[in-house]
Amino acid sequence: MTDELLTKTSILREESLHMHSYNPIEHIASRVKSPRSLLEKVTRRQLPLDIDVIRTQITDIAGIRITCSFIADTYDVLDMLTSQDDVRVVEIKDYIANPKPNGYKSLHAILEVPVFLRGGSTAVICEVQIRTIAMDFWASLEHKIHYKFDGEVPDRLIEELTQTAEVANQLDRRMEQLHAEVHDGEEPHSTDENFDEEALRILWDLSTRQE
Repeated sequence: MTDELLTKTSILREESLHMHSYNPIEHIASRVKSPRSLLEKVTRRQLPLDIDVIRTQITDIAGIRITCSFIADTYDVLDMLTSQDDVRVVEIKDYIANPKPNGYKSLHAILEVPVFLRGGSTAVICEVQIRTIAMDFWASLEHKIHYKFDGEVPDRLIEELTQTAEVANQLDRRMEQLHAEVHDGEEPHSTDENFDEEALRILWDLSTRQE
């Protein structure tokens, strides 16, 4: 299911590199829900065991995650991907502009793309997540912590995760300013005067603690 999206994304990366001498995509990963995980979600949502119902109601059976260097790149990649003629946008959730309460940031797009089979093509719904390296690092850390504690994360760690989500956000903004200065000749205008170096240390400590 994800092959078509991977192909489209790889082409976008090559086109950007060829036309603009710049690659906005750092990394691409794909995933398909395991049968067990899919069945658990079907049961939890009390859906009938019908293939057509499952395919239309569960939109994250298959998906890809695109990691970019900068926040602006995430929106550019989303625009390039969704502007293609054979891609239909089902839903877009902007968790970068509107983060989740725990600090999670990412662009989520539910897309319908054609999958070409021997008997013809069929439309398949897939999920695309687009985020920066800092956002991806934080999301991976948050997932590991929740998995280790089986969802019962101590309040202290939840508070630290929330703090470090802001640190990751500050890091993203700083990196974007540096990028603009180097490539566009703009003067840096730091808005992060209160950048918390101690919180950055906590982020690193949290990540190494989960190894």
